[in-house]
Amino acid sequence: MPPVLTARPTVPASRRPPSPRGERLPERVRGTLRHAAPALAAYLAVRLLGLLVLARWAHLKGHGVWPTLAASWDSEWYVGIADHGYERELGTRVYENNLAFFPLFPALIKAFAAVTPGSRASVGLVIAGVCSLIAAWGVFAVGDRLYGRRAGTVLAVLWGATPVAAVQWMGYTESLFTALAAWALYAVLDGRWAWAAGLAVAAGLTRPTGIAVAAAVTAAGLLAARRGSRTALAAALVAPLGWLGFVGWVGLRLGRWDGYFAVQRLWTNEWDGGAVTARTLRELFVYDRTPQLFLVVVSLVLIGSALLFLLCLADRQPLPLLVFAGVLLLVVLGSGGVYFPRARFLLPAFPLLLPLALAVCRARRHVAALVLAAAVLSSTWLGGYMLLVWSGAP
Repeated sequence: MPPVLTARPTVPASRRPPSPRGERLPERVRGTLRHAAPALAAYLAVRLLGLLVLARWAHLKGHGVWPTLAASWDSEWYVGIADHGYERELGTRVYENNLAFFPLFPALIKAFAAVTPGSRASVGLVIAGVCSLIAAWGVFAVGDRLYGRRAGTVLAVLWGATPVAAVQWMGYTESLFTALAAWALYAVLDGRWAWAAGLAVAAGLTRPTGIAVAAAVTAAGLLAARRGSRTALAAALVAPLGWLGFVGWVGLRLGRWDGYFAVQRLWTNEWDGGAVTARTLRELFVYDRTPQLFLVVVSLVLIGSALLFLLCLADRQPLPLLVFAGVLLLVVLGSGGVYFPRARFLLPAFPLLLPLALAVCRARRHVAALVLAAAVLSSTWLGGYMLLVWSGAP
């Protein structure tokens, strides 16, 4: 692992679990899972609290929890792709072409639904739930490697208590994508270039922002290649192939080189360097006397994420984490598309939470407990509000 990729002093070897490189894969997995168990238990407790509050709130409003989580908004698009496949023509209808959605999640839904009982919507929800635990494990693993077990645990809890964390247990791609991104970044930090490349390819087949994972692996791989690592160079070249492959396939399917970008224009998603973002923020905080609560929350998440990225730079986080979070921010803040889902788009950017996790770890116990409790309770309430009161997509 080249020194240029490590953070400020990483956790001493005495505070990390023994290196599992000499063990067989099942033994390595069991060992790392035991080490991560407290973090996963804490994450699970946070999300179960959110689910219980959501279930009670939904009951009071006469709604069902299952359709809210498994069969609404983007969930329907993914199930539709699993059922019927992709469109063959561009068309002209706005917000209608399913080629805007990347293929890995619907492919998993279709594959698992073929061998398990239940509807495809239920299968998608289960996949998202399982992936959320794998994602929390990966988030913990990155924090633990850099700053120790306590920091990793707090990081996993904070990721489970973000304002829009309820999406982690919906039939959406955020949990799958975060799992792939977190473990890809961990693989880079650990010098496992083949794993990093494979996970980056999978992330590139999951969401448009998969380009951020590819950029992180490629940047780190190229730097390592300068020091003579051929496997790192191969990983740098392979990492973008998932994203490029789907974008190229859409172009071939539609018979035009810019087919994917034409589809995105139908969804009003074009990169404008942040003009729409700046204009919307100005309207909400300067001109709108009664701004909608959810849009205020989204705006605060965007502003807070940008400030946290500056702290990440000041903390000299490892290069792959900075590239991943930076590219993700660049894509989301620079988009000219719809505004209200942008907090969700930033949900996988867990490295941004590292400065907060470290601050909580350094704080006195009662202060740390109050901060974490406030984060969990606010996330729990906002999750219910987002899904049961807010009229748009999360």
